[in-house]
Amino acid sequence: MHNACLAPSWIRTEKMAKKVTKIGVLTSGGDAPGMNACIRAVVRTGIFHGLEVFGITRGYAGMIDNDIQKLESRSVANIIQRGGTILKTARCKEFLTPEGRKKAYKNLKSHGINGLVVIGGDGSFKGAQIFSNEFDIPCIGIPGTIDKDIAGTDFTIGFDTAVNTAIEAIDKIRDTADAHDRLFIVEVMGRDAGYIALHSGIGTGAEHILIPEKKTDVEAVLASLQEKEKRKKLVNIVVVAEGDDFGGGNDLAELIKERIPGFDIRVAILGHIQRGGSPTSMDRLIASRMGYSAVECLLEGRINVMVGIVNNKMHFTPLDKAIKAKQRISEEWLKIVKILAS
Repeated sequence: MHNACLAPSWIRTEKMAKKVTKIGVLTSGGDAPGMNACIRAVVRTGIFHGLEVFGITRGYAGMIDNDIQKLESRSVANIIQRGGTILKTARCKEFLTPEGRKKAYKNLKSHGINGLVVIGGDGSFKGAQIFSNEFDIPCIGIPGTIDKDIAGTDFTIGFDTAVNTAIEAIDKIRDTADAHDRLFIVEVMGRDAGYIALHSGIGTGAEHILIPEKKTDVEAVLASLQEKEKRKKLVNIVVVAEGDDFGGGNDLAELIKERIPGFDIRVAILGHIQRGGSPTSMDRLIASRMGYSAVECLLEGRINVMVGIVNNKMHFTPLDKAIKAKQRISEEWLKIVKILAS
């Protein structure tokens, strides 16, 4: 047990005086492949322990609108292989207000719900932390985001599927790039985090990988491409995260066209295909482990923690720390990129 990650004792004894008997589960923020597997695990683990489990549709918006229904074991049959989320997801400005959260609390109490599992990213966890502090509903967070930008876990639900989707697309792009001697700039998702770009770029042998975490040296990229042009290496793949400090794929293409007119350049923006699709075996497995562990946390009296996996063991991080800390890309990864792309 990770005692350092438990909430302070006064919070636990005051808020956990009542045994958790009915729990709600919701998905919030961006959808991620594997969320359905996680919902399934929460529902069936809860039922196994004699709890009543309620699905909250459209995240915090559903809490405010009382879009809440009881789920049975059969309610989550045949969903583990499906992308997206059967509970749907939405962003909810009203939940940012005390009035909105009070309305949500009244709706949960009307169903007798006294425990909450929130599957989402740091914005979702922030809402859960505030909500739990204001009312007597213990919350457990599960990291569901394709960006893998949350500290306290080696994996987030959806990341592995998103990377594999990007790799499959880039492999196909390289085939056509090779046929025409083209430079392809592939833009992948990652507004604030470059993990998808990093992993898919390394996995496809990209010549350059541009990520938000590292300032882009455009002149170095241009010099490298010019050197490759002299060597008659005209097939190049540049993977760029949408949130790179220089800009996205189109911005980079315009500059290269201007400075190196000899290259035949194409831009491919992968966009939302990275969010969809059937989850990989890894995403199904980690989602199942996390969903199971979230219910166990509520039964054990842990509150306001995020369930993660570190070194293949369950790890629990206080929600406030998970919100503040970002998963950082190590210098070793950046060194690997530099060496292998040369």
